[in-house]
Amino acid sequence: MKFFVNRFVKNREVTVVIFLLILFSLVGLKNPAFVSPGNLMLTLKGSVMYIALAIGMAFVILTKEIDVSVGSILGMSAAVAATMLRNGSGLFSIIVVTLMVGIVSGLVNGIGVTKFKIPSIVMTLGTNGILRGLMFIYTGGKWVENLPDYFKQASQKSIFGNMNSFVFFTFIIMIIIHLYLTKARNGKYFAAVGDNLEGANLVGIKVNFMKILAFVLSGVFASIAGMVYVSQVGFVGNVAGNGAEMTAIASCVLGGVSLNGGVGSVLGATFGAIIMNSINTALVFLKVPAYWNNTISGLLLIVIVSSDALISRYLVNSAIKQRLSVKTESNGDGKKEEIGGEINEQI
Repeated sequence: MKFFVNRFVKNREVTVVIFLLILFSLVGLKNPAFVSPGNLMLTLKGSVMYIALAIGMAFVILTKEIDVSVGSILGMSAAVAATMLRNGSGLFSIIVVTLMVGIVSGLVNGIGVTKFKIPSIVMTLGTNGILRGLMFIYTGGKWVENLPDYFKQASQKSIFGNMNSFVFFTFIIMIIIHLYLTKARNGKYFAAVGDNLEGANLVGIKVNFMKILAFVLSGVFASIAGMVYVSQVGFVGNVAGNGAEMTAIASCVLGGVSLNGGVGSVLGATFGAIIMNSINTALVFLKVPAYWNNTISGLLLIVIVSSDALISRYLVNSAIKQRLSVKTESNGDGKKEEIGGEINEQI
């Protein structure tokens, strides 16, 4: 039994998928329309923006930092992209300029954290406020509307039958990044920095560079999420991206990306993002009033993370018992009682 529990916890991606299947099964029993192919694709399509945010956030959290500015980066990027679209700019220039918003924001965050030693929560919170203010100045406090149809319809296009194009390319990108982080030598540096900063320095890893790169990538994916937002929503309001950073962090935590750094994967973060979006969709099908969404989502997050922590603690305690029992046997029967007391004290 202990073996299966151990495997269950270590393969966090598997636990997230199991929870997702349970969620769909339970809601499907109440409302079969929830598990229809059309709604499943709609749920995945609605998750694309959050998946992009979660992937970017995973880079930062793996290095044992945090980025609470991604919501405002998303909003500012969306405002820039939408304004350029409305003014008739070319698609290539729109993509480049919008991505530059994320790159510059991430660079500022990374330099502030690494060079000026500002705690990441403080640095990115400041960036969040600055960008939110700049967004209001840039748009004049008005919504950006009347966007060209070709961009709004991009998120509706399908390939390979009924597969949404945004969903398809998002999963392709996720798989590539997952392989990079788990197989490539440089990709493993992100987790190495978060796991043991001094050790990473000693083996020659450029710690500051990796942290700056993580923030830049977080900004880039937030800008991508901003463009996805524009295509899916069709306009940009003053509150675009508000609270998105919390969803991104929650998605990573649900997917097993440890806030202590060094542990996790973008695969888990992706499934975590799908869960966060699926919960909101499930509440609609269950006819739960919308104002309960945040309360229920937060409660489920606490339950899942707490359960994971309890199981992990159980495994640690079991490992301590096992090691000490071996030590007891090696010392002979005369000291078994004394060591048994040590076991109880440590647990």
